[in-house]
Amino acid sequence: MRPVETLRMALAAVGAHKLRSALTLVGIVAGVAAIIAVMTGVSVVQTTMEEELSVLGSRTFQAQKFPPRGFSNDHRDFRRIASWPPLTVEDAQLIRERAPSVDLVGAELWRYNVVASYRGEETEQNLMVCGGTPEYPENNTHYVQLGRNITNEDVEVGRRVVVIGPTIADRLFPFEDPIGRTVRVDGVRYEVQGVFASKKSAFGGNFDRYVLMPISVYERIYGSRDQFGNPHSVNITVRSSSPELLESAMDETRMVLRAARGLKPGEDDTFFFFTNTSQINAFNQATRGMKIAAFVLGIVALVVAGIGIMNIMLVAVTERTREIGIRKALGARRRSIMLQFLTEAVVLCNIGGAIGVGLGFALGNIVTLFTDFDVNFPGDWAVYGLVFCTVVGIGFGMWPAIRASRLQPIEALRFE
Repeated sequence: MRPVETLRMALAAVGAHKLRSALTLVGIVAGVAAIIAVMTGVSVVQTTMEEELSVLGSRTFQAQKFPPRGFSNDHRDFRRIASWPPLTVEDAQLIRERAPSVDLVGAELWRYNVVASYRGEETEQNLMVCGGTPEYPENNTHYVQLGRNITNEDVEVGRRVVVIGPTIADRLFPFEDPIGRTVRVDGVRYEVQGVFASKKSAFGGNFDRYVLMPISVYERIYGSRDQFGNPHSVNITVRSSSPELLESAMDETRMVLRAARGLKPGEDDTFFFFTNTSQINAFNQATRGMKIAAFVLGIVALVVAGIGIMNIMLVAVTERTREIGIRKALGARRRSIMLQFLTEAVVLCNIGGAIGVGLGFALGNIVTLFTDFDVNFPGDWAVYGLVFCTVVGIGFGMWPAIRASRLQPIEALRFE
C-alpha cells in the first residue's frame, strides 16, 4: 500500500470517531503545551535578558569587590567579602599602566534614590548617580546623544558638570535645550553638558534615569563612604584592545590587582570579575531548574496520554477485526496492516502535538501583552515537541499495530 493511501486511511479513521479522538488528544495537547509554554516563556525573558545584560561590550569586563547582584552562585560568607579591601581609582590607574592588552579602563562609584531639580521642578526620587571617568559610555554601551561626555579635564579639575538621562531631560527641560543649564542633584548645583541616548529596559531598568558626573566630584560631594556607611569600592570597567585579547586582558588585570593587594600564590582573589557571558550564563543556570521541571511534567503527561492512545488503538483493533480479516483475505500483507494502525497512532499524536505547540506558543507569549518583551517563537522546541509526539505514537501504537497484523483472516472474519 502506498504511503499516501495509508495516511489517507489513517486520517479517515481518526475522523470517523471525532469525540473519542478529541478526548484522546487532551493528554497530548496538555503535555506538549506545558513544555512549549514554559520554554517559550523562558525564551521570551531570556532573549530580552541577554540583550539587556550585554551592557558591557564584547571586549569589556568589570572588576568589583562584590559579586554581581542577583546573578551570583558564590556562597562565601558575605561578611568575609565585606572585609576585603575596596577597589580604588588608583587600582584602575595601575591597570592602565601595567596591562598591555588593555585599551580603556574606567572607574565608577554609584549612588541610588537621588532627586534632581531645576527651577522648582523635581524628578522622582529614583535617579541613579554615577561618579565616573570618561570611559563610562564606551565601556557600558551607554552613549551620549546630545552635547558632550565628561572629559579627563573635568575629572582632574573637579568640574561640577553632569550628563543626564533622557527621562530627566524630558522632565526638567520639556521646552528648552538642557545643555548649559544648571540643575541641582541632591541639592548641589551642576552644569548639564550632555544627554544620554535612550536605553529602554523591559525589566523596568533605570538606564534613562542616570546622572553621570566626574568621579573626583562624586568623591568630594559624597565623601569616602557609601549610603550604607561602608568604604567606597569602585567598579572598574576594562576594555581589551580586541575581542581576541579579552582573556589576556583579564589575566593581566588579575595579576595587577593581586600584586597591589599583596596576595600570595594559592590565595583566593579578593575581587570579582564578570562579563556579558558570565551574567547570561548565571541567568541560564537560574532558569535551568524551571526548564527541567517543565520538561519532566510534560513527559509525564505525554506518557500518560500515550497509554491512553494505546488503549484506544487496542479498542480500534477489536472494533475493526472483521475489516482486518477482509483486507487479509483480499491479499493485504501483515506489514501493511501494521503500518496502517501505526500511522493512525502517529497522526493522532501529531495532531495533538500541533495543537499543543500552537497553544504553548500563545501561553508563553502572554507576558508580552503586559510588558515590553518581544514576542518569541522557539522553533527548535516546536520541532522537538512534534518529534517526541511521533516517538510517543510509535512507542505506544506499536503493540496494537502488531496485534492487528497478527490476526488470522479466518478467525477475524468470524468475529462478531
